[in-house]
Amino acid sequence: MDTHFRVETLARTEHPQTLCWWAMHQDYSEGFVCTEDPPSEPEAGSSVVKHLLAGERGHYGPLEHPQITFNVGWFPHSVMQQARTHRVGVSFDVQSGRYTSQRILDVVTGTRTPDEVFYVRPVGTYRDRQGKSYAYTKSMRILDLEECHKAANIYASKLGLGYSEEHARGMLPFDVRQHFVVSFTLRALMHFLDLRSKKDAQLEIQQLCDLIWPHFERWVPAIATWYATTRLHRARLAP
Repeated sequence: MDTHFRVETLARTEHPQTLCWWAMHQDYSEGFVCTEDPPSEPEAGSSVVKHLLAGERGHYGPLEHPQITFNVGWFPHSVMQQARTHRVGVSFDVQSGRYTSQRILDVVTGTRTPDEVFYVRPVGTYRDRQGKSYAYTKSMRILDLEECHKAANIYASKLGLGYSEEHARGMLPFDVRQHFVVSFTLRALMHFLDLRSKKDAQLEIQQLCDLIWPHFERWVPAIATWYATTRLHRARLAP
């Protein structure tokens, strides 16, 4: 795991499992459910699992009501591109490459290291799309970081010539690190984990899922326990 990667919760629906229970209960209740006393949050979670999720009944509408918002930091631009393909029940605000150029200039002055601003994969053994393995060595990684430093210098020189930031950034490596804010409904978050935590997903977005997971567990513990035993890493068709 890259040491810079970070996920924090900014906001979340309180008592989310109870909210799912309210929605589920209204589906089959004759009465106006807000006049009834709900079960406790843990009991509501167990009820949602038992009556809605267990047995793959396939009715996920009640899971669309709770929402959680994360601040995601220091991930490469490629992860942002992958993540933003998921739009239903998901909203993004992403650090701009037009207005946030100081960190790139900091590489030139030595205030920041290239590794803080540009993502380069860790040393290790990888596979290409055809399944052929290859070694990515320490010396290769050092050379790649040197290229990032050169690119930052070119970027700075372009700005010095009067280029706009959005023009000069065309010379930068693709995987500039970006921060973003993302909000999921509970259903959309499960959908995202279905597709992006699977073992053949790209490494960095799997690691994003790994960092999201503890927040998911704390937020909806009963639902997370069910999810971990039935769907997590299994690449099942997303609900």
